[in-house]
Amino acid sequence: MTGDIRLTIPGERDYFGVAHLVLGGLATRHELTIESFEDLLLAIDGLLERSQGKPAVTVTVRVDGDEIKAEIGPFAAGSVRPELERPTDGGVDLRRLLDTVVDGFSVRDADDGDWVQLTKTVRSA
Repeated sequence: MTGDIRLTIPGERDYFGVAHLVLGGLATRHELTIESFEDLLLAIDGLLERSQGKPAVTVTVRVDGDEIKAEIGPFAAGSVRPELERPTDGGVDLRRLLDTVVDGFSVRDADDGDWVQLTKTVRSA
């Protein structure tokens, strides 16, 4: 992806606020509604929670017209895929969260692990 914003941070909760600042700047620059920004933030936070204890996690974000595309990873192979691919049982889990706040998601295999790709259609303020 060209024109991406790419941020690599330690996989520790203390650093997740850095991702929030970067996403906030992106939201401001593209005049996103607060609802669109909060949905995207919830999705990325849900995934960042699964990265705790990893040496690093990378968040890549791109605005493409009225869509924001994000990719988060790497996750250990098989660590998030089962949760995202099984049907939701009515409880609150990562699958249900992503189904609620983004328009699409998928898991991509790579040499360094699994990467979760998100798509969110956004509105400008």
